[in-house]
Amino acid sequence: ELEDQISTKSKTLDELKQSLAFSGSAVQTTEALSLRIPELCEMMDSIVSQVAQLKTSVQSIMEQWRVYDEGYTDVSLKTTRYLYCVKQCKPSVLSLESLKKQIKTLQ
Repeated sequence: ELEDQISTKSKTLDELKQSLAFSGSAVQTTEALSLRIPELCEMMDSIVSQVAQLKTSVQSIMEQWRVYDEGYTDVSLKTTRYLYCVKQCKPSVLSLESLKKQIKTLQ
């Protein structure tokens, strides 16, 4: 029975030691955090600045893509029209006889 009481007291003492160590580390952690707050604020300001720069860059790039897309659409349309005209103006089959007739007509 005495051994059980000693064992119980020993466990209670160990728990108190752990509790004290935890509260001591909590105080140290709070102090460490208070020292890191300015550093964290600097990091946050830096990130905000980088995001603003990135936003400006992305807006510029999006404007350039819009101009490119408009140009591409215009060129594509003109190319399609040109190919259509070429197909319409060019006879599908050229024969020697038809060429002779065209030459006579032109003369």
